[in-house]
Parts: sequence; structure tokens; C-alpha cells
Amino acid sequence: MDALPFVGLVAGHVYLTVLVANTIDATGIPFPGRIVLILAGALLPSKPQLGLAILAGALGALLGDHLLYLVGQRGGAALLAWYCRLTLGSERCVDDTVKYFRRFGPSAIVLGRYSTGVRLFAAILSGCGHLRYRHFLAFDIAGSLIYATLWVAVGYLLGDHVWAALAWLSRRRGLILILPAAVLGIVAFRFWRRRRYAPARPELVPDRACDLKSATYRSS
Repeated sequence: MDALPFVGLVAGHVYLTVLVANTIDATGIPFPGRIVLILAGALLPSKPQLGLAILAGALGALLGDHLLYLVGQRGGAALLAWYCRLTLGSERCVDDTVKYFRRFGPSAIVLGRYSTGVRLFAAILSGCGHLRYRHFLAFDIAGSLIYATLWVAVGYLLGDHVWAALAWLSRRRGLILILPAAVLGIVAFRFWRRRRYAPARPELVPDRACDLKSATYRSS
């Protein structure tokens, strides 16, 4: 395990690592939460342990989403501007999230989790748009559980392939680069998207979210 430092960290503190990684990931800060869920699925041998990992991942996602919901509900343009700079959000992120809400209503909380750009702003727009908290909570719980279950199941079902890939990387001393490479890849993609579509303009978020209010309630 000494040759596998990142895997050793996950293996030694599976549930805590899954919880923390997915809390960070849900807030929009570049972090490979999915990789940690896949590793947890590959590491854990029993269904009860897999279930606990799923709950830890879902709880982490819920914590991160609730932080953003409060930012949208209570924060002004200055706080949203700070968030956009921190997460390298693009103007398209806001536009895509608004479209998701108009088309799917509260279900956008579930569906948007599989689109990075939409996921970054879905919880914020829920707070800004005064989406009833019980609706936000119900859809966020469902989306977080489905999301965590999917990636843990991928790790469990492909466990042999995951370990084979890890063994191959460890022989080449490349495994230690997985985490920083994943983070750098996410950051590079967001920089490219932000440069292509222009930075998100947080001063427009509250107005757009208020426009969503009636459409969201009709669909709920």
C-alpha cells in the first residue's frame, strides 16, 4: 500500500474520505469526487459496507448542495461573484441551469447532477428562485443517492479492472499523479469553458432565478 498513497488514504478512511470528497465536489471546487466513489466501490467487499459508502457520498453531496442553496438564498451579488470566481463558472453554466429549470422544474436538481456546469448553479438558483425547501430537499436527496449509488456500483462491478489499472499505474509510479492530474484536468476544462463562453455574471443570477419561480411551481 506504500506504493499506492492515494488508494491507501481512501482504504484507511473510506467513509470519511468519501464524505469529504463529495462535499468539496458538490460545492463546485474542482475535486475528483467520482473517482473516490469508484475507488470505494472497488475497495469494499460487502453490501452493507457499500451501502454505508453510498450514504456517506450522498450525505457529502447534500452538505455541499445545502451550502450553495444558502448562498443563493441569502447571498447578494458580491457573494455570488466570489463563488463564480472560485469555481471558474462560465456564463453558459447559468444559462444551461436556467434552461434545465424551465424544462424540468425541480427535477433539474436530479438531472443537473450529471452535468458539471448545471450542477454548479442548480442549488444556488434554487435558493435565489425561492424553490420551496421541501421540494429542494426531496429532489436533492433522491439525486444524491442515485448519483452515489451509480459511481459506487461502477467501482464494485469493475473492481478487477480498477485494481488492474491501479497496479499498472503503480509499477510506473504514475498513481501518485492521479489526484493532481484529475484536479488539473477539471480546472483546465473550466478555464477553457469560461474563456469560450465568458465568465458568469453573478449580478444576473437573482433576476433570472426570480423569473423561474412561476415555471418551477407549475411543474411541481
